[in-house]
Amino acid sequence: MSEEYLINFTPQETRVALITHGQVQELHIEREHSRGLVGNIYLGKVVRVLPGMQSAFIEIGLERTAFLHVADIWIDRQHGESHKPIERILAEGQSLLVQVLKDPIGTKGARLSTQLSIAGRLLVYLPQDHHIGISQRIESETDREALRERLQRLIPGDEQGGFIVRTQAEQASDEELTADIAYLRKLWNEIGHRRKTAQPATVLYQDLTLAQRVLRDLVTHETEHIVIDSRENFQKLKSFASEYMPQVVRLLDHYTGERPLFDLYGVEEEIQKALARRVDLKSGGYLIIDQTEALTTIDVNTGGFVGARTFDDTVFKTNLEAAQAIARQLRLRNLGGIILLDFIDMESEEHRQAVLAELAKALSRDHTKVSVNGFTSLGLVEMTRKRTRESLAHVLCEPCPTCSGRGEVKTSRTVAYEILRELVREARQFNAKEFRVLAAPNVIDLFLDEEAQALAGLQDFIERPISLHAESGYGQEQFDIVLL
Repeated sequence: MSEEYLINFTPQETRVALITHGQVQELHIEREHSRGLVGNIYLGKVVRVLPGMQSAFIEIGLERTAFLHVADIWIDRQHGESHKPIERILAEGQSLLVQVLKDPIGTKGARLSTQLSIAGRLLVYLPQDHHIGISQRIESETDREALRERLQRLIPGDEQGGFIVRTQAEQASDEELTADIAYLRKLWNEIGHRRKTAQPATVLYQDLTLAQRVLRDLVTHETEHIVIDSRENFQKLKSFASEYMPQVVRLLDHYTGERPLFDLYGVEEEIQKALARRVDLKSGGYLIIDQTEALTTIDVNTGGFVGARTFDDTVFKTNLEAAQAIARQLRLRNLGGIILLDFIDMESEEHRQAVLAELAKALSRDHTKVSVNGFTSLGLVEMTRKRTRESLAHVLCEPCPTCSGRGEVKTSRTVAYEILRELVREARQFNAKEFRVLAAPNVIDLFLDEEAQALAGLQDFIERPISLHAESGYGQEQFDIVLL
């Protein structure tokens, strides 16, 4: 099955869409102002050791000092070291390499570890360890041992560190594994060189950007194109791929069309649909998706579908179509945790098993670990999907203050970015002397404060003035652009 990745760049955010047979399957969004720190490596400085809590505060250059617990301090057990109290390991003023395990949340600083790891496409490098680990998702003991032996043959004799074999490596060639080993060793050597001249509280390694992670983690032998709509970022990704994964370079294409890339492929429309509760099926049936803190429920309904000869056939065909649609919606919305599927009741056990088989087939292409437990006594299908990042709704939306969290609206920043994109479309389509934006007061305030530079940059780009007008009667998602 052919795949195509679309990468849309703006100064504020990067958006990636996976297209399969002309249909959007996955969406990934990374915003500059809220980019995570997990995986970053810093040269930290111990500012305080707390024996009573067996922890320490480490300065790494952030607004708040970070937190390091004794359990997250790496111990070289190979040389007979055992656990010691933190006051015997660290001293105030000491410099040490640390890696972020958890981002700062609320009033809490980042959580750190001194056990370092660097992720590659096929392997994870452990510079302080000496063993080879295998991903738990590779269940066959025979396959695990074969991978371990292959990697031991490929690791250079002077290598002091260890590796974890990722799931993607199961089908990889020796050449691909060798390239990943070289890539990770090069990264570690660069970190070592930076450390020699770095001052304390300096970042030595930052995890890859979203676009780079797509090249590293998501591109497979089925990927046919990677289309990028920014010349500058196309050149950056081309240089990155040339240096670390040359087999990907031929897939990169720079999009130069007038129409926005996501509009051309219908991605903007799919984003709007992915924020709605109801998903219409081609047959006339529909899904109702409700996401809560504890779990996600998906209800299947026949709707207006009456195309089959009997009621049982109508239900069966609706459920088959729903199984495919559910697998796509889980990826598109990035729904994780416990998921309950309420298919329309089927009397036939044969039909039930056919629907489960169709669901399993549709889920087999998911990059994220999925487990399906089959039908319960109540006729529900229980399943789980590993949480890897925030769902699409949590990234783009916030709880609605009007309904006390029972519903959601897009954030003012999301609306502001939509307005910026709409202004580009209008400027290309109409030769107006000026554009006036009418929007809710909080959206206008954002343009006057944090996004003032973005608005000014857009004015220079379209070479026409943009005026702002706050409408107190507008809802947060509502806006109009008036051509003057």
